[in-house]
Amino acid sequence: MSAISCLLAPLSLQWPGRSQLLVPVLLALLQGCSHLSQPAPPLEPVASHRFEFDPATESVVGEIQIVQARADDTLSDIARRFNLGYEEIVRANPGVDPWLPRAGTEIVLPTRHVLPDAPRRGIVINLAAMRLYHFLEPAADGTQTVVTHPVGIGRVGWHTPQGTTTVISKRTDPTWYPPVSVRREHAANGDPLPAAVPPGPDNPLGRHAMRLGWTSYLIHGTNRPYGVGLRASHGCIRMYPEDIEQLYEQTAIGTPVTIVNQPVVLGWRGDTLYAQAFPALEEDQRDWQREAPRLLTRALRERNMAPADAEVIGVLVAQPRGIAVPLATVQDLDGYLAGAPRVLNQLPLGANWSGID
Repeated sequence: MSAISCLLAPLSLQWPGRSQLLVPVLLALLQGCSHLSQPAPPLEPVASHRFEFDPATESVVGEIQIVQARADDTLSDIARRFNLGYEEIVRANPGVDPWLPRAGTEIVLPTRHVLPDAPRRGIVINLAAMRLYHFLEPAADGTQTVVTHPVGIGRVGWHTPQGTTTVISKRTDPTWYPPVSVRREHAANGDPLPAAVPPGPDNPLGRHAMRLGWTSYLIHGTNRPYGVGLRASHGCIRMYPEDIEQLYEQTAIGTPVTIVNQPVVLGWRGDTLYAQAFPALEEDQRDWQREAPRLLTRALRERNMAPADAEVIGVLVAQPRGIAVPLATVQDLDGYLAGAPRVLNQLPLGANWSGID
């Protein structure tokens, strides 16, 4: 006997004359309710790398999404599929095994971004977020497009510099000339490097490289894509091969490049203030429990709003998962994420990477 039939069986004992009428009606109603309780099917994933926004009123782009891991997925696979780096997806999903998340596990995709506090032109890189933003020229109606990608940055002891420079040259299939300091390090580790590494699968620059005005620093591809989203380089900016190819084609020599280090970023979308916090880099000596409330006060004053309780943003800084959320929901982040849209685990519309289906 089904569960619904068990619930209705007592009706035939209490109202024997009416059970033939009541039972079919109630059964139909309960069955209808059971259909309503079924989870909604997952939606098509939305864009995760290219966004249009109004620079006069908006500084938040994208949306948080949630997918279910496939049986053969790693978090690195899902990250690349949705234009995320390794650290981005791992810190958004604490407690999930990066190499064996298991089929059906819900994975939070931090594909909403608060734009860095920097000029909205050329290339902007936020080291704390390990993310690059390419701001295209504004359209005639004032709207602007930003294309964003995860990046790898300099590891401890080989930090990526901050400041403003430009793209001074571009090269396809570059030859890598390791600096003396890098060759010395590799030799000390028993892994000597040649004076020049020709183009090919062993070249760590990948197929595209753009040289910056700072000596020896490049934005380039990689022959080890799983290192994107990590502190793993000697100071250069690493990108997925498909991302650097697109950026390379869209970037002219002379394009400005601004590199900042902002572990806490705040921005508005309409009348809603969003906050996003990342772990501070090891060498960052600033006290972000003190700095973050100051940023919050400044953001509210820009809208002539009263200061907020510093504890609100303190929670976000203490647990920096890199998820951009409305500030009012910070105290119940898991509850907020429960309402995020569930989407299909497939390439978003407009994605420029077809190597992972």
